[in-house]
Amino acid sequence: MDTGSAVSSTSRSSSASSLKDKLSKLSTTPLRPVAAHVANINFVPSKIPRRRRMQMLAVAVWSLLIPITTFLFLILCSFPPLWPFIAAYLVWILWIDRSPEHGGRISPWFRSMRFWRYFADYYPASFLKECDLPPDRPYLFGYHPHGIIGMGAMATFATEATGFGAHFPGLTPHLLTLASNFTVPIYRDIILALGICSVSKESCHNILSGGPGQSITIVVGGAAESLSARPGTADLTLRRRLGFIKVAIQHGAALVPVFSFGENDIYQQMPNEKGTTIFALQKKFQSLFGFTLPLFHGRGILNYNLGLMPYRRRIVSVIGRPILCEKCEKPSVEEITRVQQEYIAELMRIWDTYKDQFARYRKRELSIVD
Repeated sequence: MDTGSAVSSTSRSSSASSLKDKLSKLSTTPLRPVAAHVANINFVPSKIPRRRRMQMLAVAVWSLLIPITTFLFLILCSFPPLWPFIAAYLVWILWIDRSPEHGGRISPWFRSMRFWRYFADYYPASFLKECDLPPDRPYLFGYHPHGIIGMGAMATFATEATGFGAHFPGLTPHLLTLASNFTVPIYRDIILALGICSVSKESCHNILSGGPGQSITIVVGGAAESLSARPGTADLTLRRRLGFIKVAIQHGAALVPVFSFGENDIYQQMPNEKGTTIFALQKKFQSLFGFTLPLFHGRGILNYNLGLMPYRRRIVSVIGRPILCEKCEKPSVEEITRVQQEYIAELMRIWDTYKDQFARYRKRELSIVD
């Protein structure tokens, strides 16, 4: 009995010592990259104000609206009695309805819904008006930078969440986007109700021909600029973008530069410098489909640092002073270049005036890279 007890005691002592050594080694062994990333996830608290939950919900719904409406449409397609109506709707979309090129079907009520105020308050998004814009001529707003998605443009020009209509009475705003967005069932009707239209040349001419007070907003940098959207930077693709200036001159529209401070800060983007494989693949995708896919990340619905939701970063869109264009149906290259120089000078003035107020943590100054 005494010998057995001694052996048992020695065995327990050895096991305890072995376990202690293993735990010691475990505590000093560095986590693998994935495990370390998961360990650093900062989850949201269980109790947050209802208002902030509604803001999160609004942004999440808008960010996922294309998948949501596509899923809803497929559900409707699963009911055979609806097939005749669905067929008629598709014919209407593809061959009959020309609203995306003729000003949309703007609904003041829909643009003013509380949902959009939650959407804008999430960041929060607002705009700063430098001067009045009388509705005695058409206007073309050039929005910079593109960012990953252009949330500031959406909040300011496609909704009344920031009060565009109250500050610029008499102007009818139309934010322009890719024509391919109007081939998505249900989704197209939602954005048409917001006044969003196609960015095609035909659409620009049709809207601006509507007369005084009509306005369009073009996110000038497009897909190319989204690839350089990173926090603390403002690298614009503008030098060779002359088409929107030509359109403004042809219609005698006033050109209004808009710089949106904070637009590039709401997402992080993976490194994709020129010359890398990722950049080459993104440019190839753009050449094939007309848009590109930045490899980005933000926060999640239940955490602050991992997901595809934008970060809560203030967005302030400064609406600058108009550049009046004398109407000319066939402007010369020299005239277009002259107006472009005025436009860039006004854009730089906006940056220099407000950068210390709205871009205090910038990594570098505004630059026109292309």
